[in-house]
Amino acid sequence: MKKGLLLLTLALTALTSVAKADDAAIKQALQQKLGATQIEILPSPIAGLQTVLTEGGVLYVSSDGKHILQGPLYDISGPVPVNATSDQLGPILSKRMEALKDEMIIYKAPQEKYVVTVFTDITCGYCTKLHKEIAGYNELGITVRYLAYPRQGVESDAEKKMASIWCASDRMTAFDDAMAGKAVKPAKCDIDIKRHYELGSLFGIQGTPAIVVDGTTVLSGYSAPSDLKATLDAYTAHKNGIKVN
Repeated sequence: MKKGLLLLTLALTALTSVAKADDAAIKQALQQKLGATQIEILPSPIAGLQTVLTEGGVLYVSSDGKHILQGPLYDISGPVPVNATSDQLGPILSKRMEALKDEMIIYKAPQEKYVVTVFTDITCGYCTKLHKEIAGYNELGITVRYLAYPRQGVESDAEKKMASIWCASDRMTAFDDAMAGKAVKPAKCDIDIKRHYELGSLFGIQGTPAIVVDGTTVLSGYSAPSDLKATLDAYTAHKNGIKVN
């Protein structure tokens, strides 16, 4: 019995050592080849690959760090394809999103039925269109929470202007004014828009507006209030196992 336990312990120790070696190879490759600085390594559903969270998004990397895949991973073993990336990372990203709740610009519905988080850019035409209809979303029971996603990157002019908006003493008024085409007044604080941008990248966002539902599912592009309400109704029904005619 003792011998069996000893062998098991040795085997687990060996596996742990291999995993650490694999992680080290991946980190070194991503740091040297891609310049990644924020690297979190998780298991993946596919042997020989690891799920890696970086400031540039989600990657699937071979254990030796030599090969990289980017994009959602789908499981087609069941009756319908399932986004395995969302399934795995949903709880993690949802938690990270809630950690930014105090930095969100929130337009709360008086009779709230749904809450969506919108990654937005003040230079985006469809983002402006969506915001002009904010009252329509609220009237349908949809609370809209905004995070910043400057499409041109974190060193762009849009990022600097959105940083000023998020640092304004009255963020909501500053945001309303910017979306109405008014000049943004410079302001500084300790809010880092880079955190918003990196979270959006982990969600796989490439354009704005991007509407995140339930902290996991991303709806790309503008959606009119009535259309978004219908989508949310259908999403909720499917999640609860209710058939919709």
